[in-house]
Amino acid sequence: MRILSGVQSSGRLHIGNYYGALRQFVQLQDEGEGYYFIANLHALTTVRDPKAALALAREAAMAYLSLGLDPKKAVLFRQSDVREVLELYWILGTVTPHAHLERAHSYKDKVAKGISPDFGLFAYPVLMAADILLYSADFVPVGKDQVQHIEFARDWAVKFNTQYVPGYDPADPEGKERGHAPGILKLPAARIQEATQTVPGVDGQKMSKSYGNTIELFGDEKEIKKRIMSIKTDSTPVDAPKPTVDSPLYDLLKLMLPESEFAEVDATWKAGGKGYGDYKKKLLEAYHTTFGPARQRYAELAADPGEVERILQDGASRARAEATRLMDQVRKAVGIP
Repeated sequence: MRILSGVQSSGRLHIGNYYGALRQFVQLQDEGEGYYFIANLHALTTVRDPKAALALAREAAMAYLSLGLDPKKAVLFRQSDVREVLELYWILGTVTPHAHLERAHSYKDKVAKGISPDFGLFAYPVLMAADILLYSADFVPVGKDQVQHIEFARDWAVKFNTQYVPGYDPADPEGKERGHAPGILKLPAARIQEATQTVPGVDGQKMSKSYGNTIELFGDEKEIKKRIMSIKTDSTPVDAPKPTVDSPLYDLLKLMLPESEFAEVDATWKAGGKGYGDYKKKLLEAYHTTFGPARQRYAELAADPGEVERILQDGASRARAEATRLMDQVRKAVGIP
């Protein structure tokens, strides 16, 4: 079973990235053959500083490794190091309906947030589909809001196979029945992360680099403390029970504390007698308990950039071997020597 996913290097990773995706990726490396990439080409839609682009891609790789991804078990690589993805991107784009891109949720959401509606943003789903299809992934772990991207990848793979593979039947994509041919592009399945939840930012909205409301995984300690102590709360008196609805502090405590510790917090929260400042200090302790070892590993990797690059190049070599095999078939099918 081949599992594929990636993380965009458009900003420093935060605890929302960890609980929403990275934690599951690390766990999945023990369930199958993992291909995990740093989506630095996707990041160019928002990152226009070349020095920042290089640094953010390296930091994303360091984050993966610090949080437990084992390069002996999984393939970790930069998206841009496997140039075949751009070739498949273009070929796939020739069978992609314009109407599909117009209704892409990610495009509409980002334009609504003020991001420039350029070609890169509009064609973003095609590159994402190429990322998935290039490595013949069986499963792609995603949250519910990302399922559309997997549906697009499947639809466009079917269109390509129907156009270029004689004997291909969309009803029998693996060519199991007599007279049918298997498709060149494998149809991936979405693996829905049911346990994945929306992680609130310090302002109560979804934690996002776009909103500037994050708590970074590997940021400066003083800044981490400042962020946690600035989490939005209301004016409920110390002695009074605290509201549990629309409370980012309560939600973060529930997310980060072990079940037994949260039960104690929950009891005092609902009974009253402690102020929000006490709970913020508790959250800060939980942050360091959870991410302290990873932060130490991150510092070690930062001091040895050559090792990080070695791991990425080894991963790229392994990924290119798979990409080359597929693209040989794609080129032959469309008539490119």
